[in-house]
Amino acid sequence: MSSGTALFHRTFRQMEQQFSSLEPEAELTIRDSDHDVEGHVVVWCTRNAINGPLGRCGKGGTRIRPDLTLDEVRMLARTQSLKNAAAGLPLGGAKSGLRGDPDAPDFEQTYKRFVRLTAPMLHLNGGLWGGFGFDIGARPIHCRWAIDELGVADAFTGKPLELGGTNYDQEGIAGLGVAVAAATLLEQKQNGKAGARVAIQGLGAMGAAVCRYASELGMQVVAIADPRINGCWASNNPVTGDLLTAIAAMEFATTEKLLPDCGFTKQPLPSILTKEVDVLFPCAVQNVIHIENVDEIQTWAVVEGANNPTTTDARQRLHQKGIHLIPDIIANPGGAIAAFVELTSNVSNAENAIHATKCVEAKKMTRQRVADNVSDVLELAESVGCSPTDAAHFRAYERIFSSTR
Repeated sequence: MSSGTALFHRTFRQMEQQFSSLEPEAELTIRDSDHDVEGHVVVWCTRNAINGPLGRCGKGGTRIRPDLTLDEVRMLARTQSLKNAAAGLPLGGAKSGLRGDPDAPDFEQTYKRFVRLTAPMLHLNGGLWGGFGFDIGARPIHCRWAIDELGVADAFTGKPLELGGTNYDQEGIAGLGVAVAAATLLEQKQNGKAGARVAIQGLGAMGAAVCRYASELGMQVVAIADPRINGCWASNNPVTGDLLTAIAAMEFATTEKLLPDCGFTKQPLPSILTKEVDVLFPCAVQNVIHIENVDEIQTWAVVEGANNPTTTDARQRLHQKGIHLIPDIIANPGGAIAAFVELTSNVSNAENAIHATKCVEAKKMTRQRVADNVSDVLELAESVGCSPTDAAHFRAYERIFSSTR
């Protein structure tokens, strides 16, 4: 082992321990038993934002699930801290979450109460948290509800263009980054992306956008899976035409109807993870690739669209098997990038509505940051003999702790 490699591993272990010892900088749990409201805001770490334009402000999306817990929000905030730092954003990591059913008939009342009770934590009020956004369970209407409740638009990111936003969720900016991550990996390790066969697990906002942008970049989506299309569907021919349009629009009934006519055959839902493809995109939930099923993975590469879709031990096993993996903190910072643009841009709402200026800026930044960071992580991993996951975390730790050394 060279002295440079030894120094890397020693420094990596030190910073890993330092990050592991961190506690959340701020936590807020709100409850209103009269309206059955329970929600959380967690700001994990803002050290890398000290000299940024927003000061020590954290940012991440808002997750909504019937069984959401504080521990889940903590995990997401911790990962968001790494993701924002790995992306090179002067923005700390934070997440918010609401326990509830977004499809319930009285959810508007629930959501607005959650917004009101968490408002004192907002950056607009001198707090550490950059506001609400999109995550699992979020809907475009939630932005309108938050604005109605608070009377300001700056407390929600991912807004429509006319409200000064990037239209992040509908434009699929995070999915754009994930597709670019795969394209960069293929260009550097497999001599090009054109014709690469890929499989996508999960067709929510992330997976639908990955399908769209991967196809635009020349990859062939030959397998997709989601409970809302009742299984895994695979074909020798790629997703194109009306089928691609339906998937990108998350029109699940239309998608399921078109699949057989487009030559796709239905298979068990879990089989998406074992497809022999060039790239597997897990875009659903966390921990779908774990130590019990990792040896069944046959893809050439895994590019993570979801947050933490692969457990730590499964990531290590994939590396041992020679399967390339681009971790979520490198592949999917598009949401944070879009949020940063919305929080810092001086473009007027009128100009933004006409020219989609913030959306264009967010997409450009996402393409550049993700491509550069994937290249950097691959180069570092090769030079010191570590996995891309460890290289990614090393870069994140560097940016988090550099301002405090």
